[in-house]
Amino acid sequence: MNVRAAAAHFWARSDRPGVKAFLLSLFALGIALILALYSGAAAELGNVPLAAVSALGALALAGWVAVTLVPTLAKRTPLRWLGYKIEYRITREGWVYIFGTLLIALAAINTGNNLLFLILACLISIILMSGILSSISLSGVALRLALPEHIFAGQTVRAVVHLYNEKLTLPSFSLRVEAATKKGAPPAAMLDTPVYFPYLRRQDHLEQGLPLTFPRRGLHRQETFRIVTRFPFGFLQKSRLLNLQTEALVYPSVENSVELQELLPSIDGALESLATGRGQDLYALRDYVPTDSERHVHWKASARFGSLMVREFSREDDFRVLLVLDPRRDPLEPEKGKGAADSERFERAVDLCAALAWHFYERNSRFEFRSAGIELPLRPAEENIFSTLRFLATVQPVPFDPEHSLIQDLAAAPDRFKLIVTSQPHGSIPASLWSSSYVVFIDDAEK
Repeated sequence: MNVRAAAAHFWARSDRPGVKAFLLSLFALGIALILALYSGAAAELGNVPLAAVSALGALALAGWVAVTLVPTLAKRTPLRWLGYKIEYRITREGWVYIFGTLLIALAAINTGNNLLFLILACLISIILMSGILSSISLSGVALRLALPEHIFAGQTVRAVVHLYNEKLTLPSFSLRVEAATKKGAPPAAMLDTPVYFPYLRRQDHLEQGLPLTFPRRGLHRQETFRIVTRFPFGFLQKSRLLNLQTEALVYPSVENSVELQELLPSIDGALESLATGRGQDLYALRDYVPTDSERHVHWKASARFGSLMVREFSREDDFRVLLVLDPRRDPLEPEKGKGAADSERFERAVDLCAALAWHFYERNSRFEFRSAGIELPLRPAEENIFSTLRFLATVQPVPFDPEHSLIQDLAAAPDRFKLIVTSQPHGSIPASLWSSSYVVFIDDAEK
């Protein structure tokens, strides 16, 4: 009963067309063998025509199997590992073992002792078995690295390494997955800490999570990974390279920094003084927070509850803002020896712009976003936030131009409240924008 159940389980999990092709090929080759043996017997008895017909029949069956069934089986058989390029190096323990084997070899040659020759054969066979077993352990193994959809610079995220054993019969042992870097090249963009898998069963997969932190924004690429093993004895370290072409788009940091907290009250005050058409429908009362305007304090409710209460208005009262990143950078800065400082200011401007966009998203506000090459319309923040962050992840500065088309377009819309973040010094923003804008200068924000 157990044998029958095991056979049924194997048949359910097996590749049925492949099994049928394999059994058919065995049957056809068996008949071809019988015909070949019959042909030899007929030739011994002197029946040449019968021997020739039998031989031709055997060759025809063998050729039919080679042309039709063998390619089908080859496509379904996971033997791609035969063409893998495997690198190896001898470990320190391996060199010690080889040195000891050489000493035994010299002693066996000098003395002619059969026992020493037997020991030498065992030592050499262990080296050969080590190489074979480590190659089998590396073969038929596939890798996949899964990353979160949204990644922010400086924040730790959880990546998952998936390892698959595609071999039909044999497991794999002692596998280490790591990023492959060339000598003298920059450090790995991801998976800088190796991940160890002690045992991986046949036709199975394991996954292991690990923390990853990307220190800066941008598109991070890791093209090559390496699977390493020292199984079974540690004499050889074999590795196989895998080209996965993994990419991670890292957004700028949106941390609630001190400078952002210092800017928010000023921004809210400027918006309230410049924005028009705000609704007056009361929605609810809530506790006062430092960023709230005194205009919204409900004094009667505050007296009744014994603490400051502010009025919350309906959706139409949520403020609307045009968030702008000024991408201009003075092209003469590198010539003045301030290229690094200028790049740092631009990165700070990008981070602050991303933090402001995230602040609007958390407040469930409506905002537009503009910069060089992008113009997002006024929509709820949850619809604009990730398009904004994707742009800010890869944005690069453009040469400074006082008559930049972005600046001209902003000046032509005085009816909109504009929140402009720039890494340029004072005087870079035209005076026509000051009446309807709040400009954040990075040099001022860092003080």
